[in-house]
Amino acid sequence: MSSGRPASLSGDAQPRGGRGIVFLGTSQFAAAVLEQLAATAHRPALVLTRPDRPAGRGRRLSSPPVAETARALQIPVEQPDSVNTPEICESIAAANPAAVVVCAFGALIKEPLLSSHEILNLHPSLLPRWRGAAPIERAIMAGDAETGVSIMRLTAGLDSGPVCLRAGEPIAADDSYGSLALRLELLGGRLLVEALDGSFEFVEQDEAGVTYAEKIGAEDRLLDPARGAVELERVVRALHPHIGARIARQDGSLMGVRQAAVVTGGPSPGALAVDDGRLLFGTAEDSLELICVQPPGGRAMDGAAYIRGHVR
Repeated sequence: MSSGRPASLSGDAQPRGGRGIVFLGTSQFAAAVLEQLAATAHRPALVLTRPDRPAGRGRRLSSPPVAETARALQIPVEQPDSVNTPEICESIAAANPAAVVVCAFGALIKEPLLSSHEILNLHPSLLPRWRGAAPIERAIMAGDAETGVSIMRLTAGLDSGPVCLRAGEPIAADDSYGSLALRLELLGGRLLVEALDGSFEFVEQDEAGVTYAEKIGAEDRLLDPARGAVELERVVRALHPHIGARIARQDGSLMGVRQAAVVTGGPSPGALAVDDGRLLFGTAEDSLELICVQPPGGRAMDGAAYIRGHVR
């Protein structure tokens, strides 16, 4: 892991001192960063997050993790439909922030807000690699050896602003989204405090190195047996525990896969088989041992329990 000042680009670094900030975020990742900031001289004076949304099987209204964390920390929080309205811009201006910080907010920030304040964005990748909505998942799926966090100045482009600090984090062979995100939350919080404490130069990103981390869709969750087991095992880890990978069973239903391992050989692609007490899913190259699965409408269980209850 390393952090430091990028080389060159002059004239726009500004010390921020210990004034409060305005924080924009939504996800659990952002909530963990917010909690870290709240324990420093950069405790947010105002938090903005997304409105409550229906969630879970009952579709009950649920607050974003950032809203719940802000309330627990007794920090004023607003949940507007848009942060780009004159009313919200006035609320931000009234907080007189040293900076506006964005982390996993999930909505576009437009003018005049973009130009009204210095806006720093904490992005969980080593920009310009993995701009976009799902950088942690895409890094694991791609088999990257390293990812990290970057602190950039927010611009109208998608994660394309100049970067002032970045730090790397190795991706272990057994990392899931959950384990890697925990480390990146801590790393990102520390790097963000460093950026707010100091005065750093902003360097434009190298467009030659740009890759995009598209939002995870239904097609990304489905384990395609036409692909190899090594690649599919990375997908399982990348989507655990927050989204979840799935396989299509022979009856057309979808079964969740929470944990898997690569096994040499195995059944034909797409077939489920039992071998020496292991539940195997055939792929184009080798197979996946399904260590933890979740049948449709059921609870998560280990492969042995699935075999006892579902395989005749």
